[in-house]
Amino acid sequence: MAAGEFRHFDNEALVVLAPVNDQLVTVWRQSHVPTPSSSTRRMVSVPPNRLTRSNPSLAIWLPVHVAPLPRLRRAPFASGIMGGLDIARGCSPNERPVNSFKRLFSAAPEGTTALFFIQIFSTLGFAVLYSTLVLYATKHLQLPVKVATTLMGVFGAFNYGLHLFGGYLGGRFLSNRNLFVGGMALQVFGCGCIATGTLALFYIGLALFLTGSGLNVTCINMMLTQRFTSEDPRREGAFLWNYAGMNVGFFVGFSAAGYFQATQSYSSLFIFATLGNFGAIVLALFNWKTLTDRNTTLLDATRKQFQLRQLAGLAILIGLVPVVWFMLQRPGGTETILKAICAALALALIYLTVRHRDRRERRNMTAYLILTIGSLMFWSLYQMAPNGLMLFAVHNVNLMIGSVEIQPQWIQNINTVCIVLGGPLLAWVFTRMRAGGWRIDIPQQFATSLLLMALAFLILPVGIKLAGVDGKSAFVWLFGSYVLQSIGELLIMPIGYAMIGKIAPKQYQGIMMGSWMLVTGLASLFAGDFSGMIPEPNGTTAVATNPEYVKLFAELGAGSLAVGVLLVVLIPFLRRLITDKAEIRPEEMVTATVVPVA
Repeated sequence: MAAGEFRHFDNEALVVLAPVNDQLVTVWRQSHVPTPSSSTRRMVSVPPNRLTRSNPSLAIWLPVHVAPLPRLRRAPFASGIMGGLDIARGCSPNERPVNSFKRLFSAAPEGTTALFFIQIFSTLGFAVLYSTLVLYATKHLQLPVKVATTLMGVFGAFNYGLHLFGGYLGGRFLSNRNLFVGGMALQVFGCGCIATGTLALFYIGLALFLTGSGLNVTCINMMLTQRFTSEDPRREGAFLWNYAGMNVGFFVGFSAAGYFQATQSYSSLFIFATLGNFGAIVLALFNWKTLTDRNTTLLDATRKQFQLRQLAGLAILIGLVPVVWFMLQRPGGTETILKAICAALALALIYLTVRHRDRRERRNMTAYLILTIGSLMFWSLYQMAPNGLMLFAVHNVNLMIGSVEIQPQWIQNINTVCIVLGGPLLAWVFTRMRAGGWRIDIPQQFATSLLLMALAFLILPVGIKLAGVDGKSAFVWLFGSYVLQSIGELLIMPIGYAMIGKIAPKQYQGIMMGSWMLVTGLASLFAGDFSGMIPEPNGTTAVATNPEYVKLFAELGAGSLAVGVLLVVLIPFLRRLITDKAEIRPEEMVTATVVPVA
């Protein structure tokens, strides 16, 4: 079949846009022709042997033989819409569910399906601990609020910091699949220790879990990206599916955490997390050969080098645990050390920016530093969700909706649902706005996200002022705050890494990417500091603590508003800084002679 070929089967038309390779063809599928506005019109990519007559009412492909396609160049008009994960959908009425499931992922590269489900199970344990750590520390272990919130801040900082370290270890000292399974094993043992309910084993379990989760997150991303060639248009769609799997894991983890929180059955909750982590290991082992590394430096090592690197990798993996354990028990000192490291990195970036010779790149780096301040402010408030905002919800918000009591961990699912549903919707809105001539760029999105975050915190004091006689705010105010934060996240999160690829000089891309991740870790520390300012809830009432919450939320909202307004004012300046055009210095310009035209 050639590009542009038209086929018609019953009530369905198929127009071949372009072959991707010998095994895949992309088609424009239009059901119930000749109606152009049919809602069933869509873009799909399927193997040639599945490109055949179909049943429009069931939206299925019935397999018949089609000869392999010649390798052709992609049609120009198809280039912008081939980024999705190529999946043949549906099943016949008599087909078994298992076969239907296989058919769903039939066009995905080998290992992609396994990684999708591994992502779901591997996220469960983190979702449980992320949403429950502060409540478990204050309610079960009876730790003071200040200690618990600081510990949560250090937990987040270590998690993001170890992502960088895991990216360095994977493929150099241990294969990504070995590092992933090793990290998941640490998480299993960690959740088991936390489930015992003792303070001593809590710190040991937290160190085991944090080391494992921090190191293995990048492993899944690396294994996934290795399934594709650099030209494969399905890569972006695969990562969208992987992100969807992560959100499924968060949704299930948050839901389970809330269920067990209702009876404070923390041991059962952490056992559930242990089983989820173990399930990820089982799935990885069943797909062990499929998940083998591709194109890593470890594969190029000699046999002796390979063995030495493996031993070194195992030593590092195990040796990190006592280091993390030691630092977790001293969260105050650990926080100071981590902040000092981040400050040193910031000074280094400022120095590199000032000393950089290329004017265009120096201007881009200056824009990066300014936007980093906005990012730090946003994520510092955003990461209060499992920390100070969680405690506020438990003690100062009426969580009864009719006869149902909303568990605090379930509140985190507001963000999950908003991200899953709002992401595609926001992309569609932006596409329509740009098509209508609206200019939407990086400075605008950063400024808007800060303004939304400011509004998210400023509405909370309003809810407190309108609280009932018991002092508890209506749940709708907290719900609205989470929705606003989620919209802000959609504006700032996807463009952060894309921005670095756009404006960072090639020689500094690694440093700037790493520093961007460390900003999120630093923000977790500040979130812990802000959460530590909330009043101690034990022995008090909502009426007594509300004034302190009003003051804290108003100050944080005002801070975000100030940074957001500053970015709005700086939008024209930032637009001038962020440019792809090379600049010519005045001394390099050649004076032009104006010749009069007769």
